[in-house]
Amino acid sequence: MSKIKFGTDGWRAVMAEEFTFDNVRAVAQGIASHVKEEGRGDQGLVVGYDNRFLGERFAAAVGEVLAGNGIPVFLTKKATPTPVTAFAITQHGTAGAVMLTASHNPPEYNGIKFIPHYAGPALPEVTGAIEGFVQEALMGGEIKKVMREEVEDTPLWQIIDPKLAYLDHLRQLLDWERMQEAGLKVIVNPMHGAGIGYLEELLVSAGWQVITINAYRDPLFGGKLPEPTGDVLEDMRLEVPARGARLGLALDGDADRFGIIDGDGEYINPNQVLVLLYVHLLERRGLVGPVARTVATTHLLDRIADANGLEVFETPVGFKYIGQCLLEKGCVLGGEESGGLSIKGHLPEKDGILASALVAEIVAVTGGSVRANLEDIYARYGRLISRRLDIRVPVRDKEQVLKNLKEYQPAKMGGVPVVGRLLVDGTKLLL
Repeated sequence: MSKIKFGTDGWRAVMAEEFTFDNVRAVAQGIASHVKEEGRGDQGLVVGYDNRFLGERFAAAVGEVLAGNGIPVFLTKKATPTPVTAFAITQHGTAGAVMLTASHNPPEYNGIKFIPHYAGPALPEVTGAIEGFVQEALMGGEIKKVMREEVEDTPLWQIIDPKLAYLDHLRQLLDWERMQEAGLKVIVNPMHGAGIGYLEELLVSAGWQVITINAYRDPLFGGKLPEPTGDVLEDMRLEVPARGARLGLALDGDADRFGIIDGDGEYINPNQVLVLLYVHLLERRGLVGPVARTVATTHLLDRIADANGLEVFETPVGFKYIGQCLLEKGCVLGGEESGGLSIKGHLPEKDGILASALVAEIVAVTGGSVRANLEDIYARYGRLISRRLDIRVPVRDKEQVLKNLKEYQPAKMGGVPVVGRLLVDGTKLLL
């Protein structure tokens, strides 16, 4: 079989083709070998999973291999969002977590993500080391495992539910008093994913009126991609104004990404949300500091930072690099145009639940719509327009396409002079 590779956010594959119980056990063995080599095996690992087909069974298979290697397992009681699984690392002091998810990918996919001890995405050197151990297991190396029934009543196997502690943590991060005063009406759409019950419970506890849609498990995600983008959320765009809601808040399959609908049904893209949050943190929260963004993310963040004498850290694509900026550079906000963000005081892991709650906080505190808040920012810093266009390229052609783009050096684009090129990750033309 082909080598198992970890991409920007773990290993993902089609179930019953490459994503099989045998391969899942091989990946679990690779993670176990890496954690033991790092001398952290005794700390244990959290194991979480989302609402995909057989998620709980795959998670148990991972746990059986970890326990077979003498690594204590902290298995989540039920389907759990990726950021909440990461939060559980901080709760239990583990060596990290193994998350069974394919995030926003189509329903036939599943995946495995390793989250190290600092509760953020693994860097390439970590996933590279794990890949080596996985390959050994695939080539006939020993895969140690026990049956769950053998260890369920021992310290090697604990069932955990980090939900309440996580929600309490969010209340500490939010302007909770102002949110309680607002009493807004919102629609929450967890898109049949692992985020079911999180935003709803948080906002109801603030006294808000919450209407939920798509809040039951469906491994087929209602026949749609579990990705909260404008086109996928078309029904919700109609629902929000029809119900008289101030906001629509959507989460992807594992709740690490967000989608925002304003009260009039307008989809607010992640670049706009990042700009809103950076200004909110700087001006209303007094959280003054640098910002981190990927190379594909809006430069309006740069304008805001420059106006306030603050630094901007530009990274390759992948939240793992943003997470390191949050850990090491004192950034108050880090994010990417694909819908991932986190803030200072939280985890170095993208969190759609937190992002949605912060947008709700902005509306609660200002009393204005998301669009009104955006227009105020544009009046002060200028308006930048962003649009994302995804073009599918066959795997066999990917390297050649990237090479062609790297060699592409036009003098103008659309009649506008090209003043620079960035090759941080792919090719970026500056106009």
